[in-house]
Amino acid sequence: MNLAPMRYKNYIWPHNPRVYSIDYERVVAENKVPFGRCQLQDMGMTRRVMRGEGEFVGPEAYYQFGQLATVFYDDGPGLLVHPIWQTANAYFVELRVEQEPRPDYVKYSFAFWERFDPYVTAIRQVAAEKTEGSSGITGSSAAGGGGEQWHTVERGDTLWELARRYGVSLERLVELNPQIKNPNLIYVGQKVRVGE
Repeated sequence: MNLAPMRYKNYIWPHNPRVYSIDYERVVAENKVPFGRCQLQDMGMTRRVMRGEGEFVGPEAYYQFGQLATVFYDDGPGLLVHPIWQTANAYFVELRVEQEPRPDYVKYSFAFWERFDPYVTAIRQVAAEKTEGSSGITGSSAAGGGGEQWHTVERGDTLWELARRYGVSLERLVELNPQIKNPNLIYVGQKVRVGE
């Protein structure tokens, strides 16, 4: 199976990391009740932590690692797109070289923390529902309603290609479409907002 490359902000991995893991965590509080029992209270999900390991090999190995390190120094969160797992708005929190220096090989590890803000997400969903209800979207390939542009997904379309076609960043395209839970999965006939 040929997988798309992993991406973060403006960096595209030349080949996907060899190891990739995701830690999910839910906070549960324990409250004591009479007779030695306890009641568990769900305090909700916390961030997902995405970790991985990979190698850069060949004469460009240190250049590739340098490019990745440059992205690490960028402030703020960015869109982390994995070829299989759910896309996340994440902070790049850890980057480490894992071996002794060699001229054509760099082994590295990384960690991303998902940025999760349920309040902002809820506001965006409400705004999107209001927009969809009042825009009068038709089935055309790129329809404008009050300046908005929509695209009806056709076979072979990906969000990455739609972002390039319509001249918007992938991150902005994901923001415009909160109804798309996994940007790696869009379906023929689905409506995608591609412009203001």
